[in-house]
Amino acid sequence: MMYLTSGVLAVGLFDDLSRFLENRLEEFLRSNPHLELEALLEQLREQEEDTLKLIADLQLQEKRSQEEILSTAQEIQRWHIRVQKAKNAGREDLAVKAQEREAALLRQGNQQWGQMQGLKERISQAQDLLKKVQQRRQEVQTKATEAQTARAKAQAQQRIETAGWSNQSRSYSSGNDPLEETFRRWETEAELEEMKRKMGR
Repeated sequence: MMYLTSGVLAVGLFDDLSRFLENRLEEFLRSNPHLELEALLEQLREQEEDTLKLIADLQLQEKRSQEEILSTAQEIQRWHIRVQKAKNAGREDLAVKAQEREAALLRQGNQQWGQMQGLKERISQAQDLLKKVQQRRQEVQTKATEAQTARAKAQAQQRIETAGWSNQSRSYSSGNDPLEETFRRWETEAELEEMKRKMGR
């Protein structure tokens, strides 16, 4: 049962992630902000971890399968010797039964071999999947780093502009504004002229 479940899981993971990578990644990279990139990066990290666990599980099953095949092969050899012993002793009845057991074990061994080959194929698929996930995660990490750098530059520029505006405002209020000086001189001259006119009446 464990074998079947892991097999379905391997295929399901492979299909689902392939669709996810094809349909969603470019959309995320194109149209979503930094937080979406971080969410995608975390999702890919989890996917990588799940795939690593799957590979470990499949490899454990492969080891068990190999042990079962070895045990079956030893049983086949044991019954093959018994067939020969029974024939040499003239016990055809026992020889026939031993041959039937040997044939049944051969069928079992062939089935176990097929299961092991299936596990090998699933391990190969999971390893391919892992490479794709790691490659995509690296791509997203690069994009996230670029976005972070761009944001830092934009924030620094904004601080510079804000500081410049603040300094400019302070310079106006501190009397260093050339336009302010020009208006003050003009207004002072106008007041003097007005006073002269009043006094000359």
